[in-house]
Amino acid sequence: MEHSMGHGGTSASIAVELICTLIYAAAILGYTLMGLLSSRNYKSWPLYRYLCWYAGCTCAVIVIIGPFAAAAHSDFRIHMIGHLLLGMLGPLLMAIAAPVTLLLRSLPVSRARGLSSFLRSPYPALVCHPIVAALLNTGGLWLLYTTPLYTWMHQYTAVNLLVHLHILLAGYVFTISMLYIDPVAHRYGYVYRAIVAIIAAALHGMLSKYIYIHPPAGIPAGDAETGAMWMYYGGDLVQLIIIGLFCYRWYRDARPRKLVVSTALDS
Repeated sequence: MEHSMGHGGTSASIAVELICTLIYAAAILGYTLMGLLSSRNYKSWPLYRYLCWYAGCTCAVIVIIGPFAAAAHSDFRIHMIGHLLLGMLGPLLMAIAAPVTLLLRSLPVSRARGLSSFLRSPYPALVCHPIVAALLNTGGLWLLYTTPLYTWMHQYTAVNLLVHLHILLAGYVFTISMLYIDPVAHRYGYVYRAIVAIIAAALHGMLSKYIYIHPPAGIPAGDAETGAMWMYYGGDLVQLIIIGLFCYRWYRDARPRKLVVSTALDS
């Protein structure tokens, strides 16, 4: 199955690649500058956060443009690897990079307060609710692979871009709704989030099994089976990483705090 973006000679394809390249460069450069400049006034921004941001952005951009993206247009197996990079691993790495925290400490106080007020407003609070985030993420994938949307994204450049954008943003929102690395409007309990995460993981696994048996239109059965296995086992691997981070943070927050008692020496 060919995709309109796969024809590198078209003006639309060139424009898309140029725009995505500029956005990628701006994201890398902007994050780096904010980290370096804000480190003058605050504690030095950790190196691992820089690396996670670079890796997360790279995971996203190679799925949208470049040789990997071109191969994914005609090979469902590569397409599914791209799904794991764009919708799961990339968002996880970007969430660990804590971009909102970096932005808050890089802005002037008045603007940082304005951003904080926006993050506490109803719309971000709704989108970052664990159940809503899970519906946007997993529900969007069910819609993609069980309706004609998958065919449309291979016929229309605009639909393709919107689908990729949704997968990236939905994966990021779901990740930050499970792992509170950046500030959020409302923090839900660990048990509540764990239940939502388990249900979302089960729905993701069910979808991979559905694709194994009922491939999207135009996908050979063999490619669908391999792609579904990539989705199932690759998704489990990323989810295990999220679960590990989730449990670590749960343990860290639940462990007893050591009381530090200072005593004055009699002179």
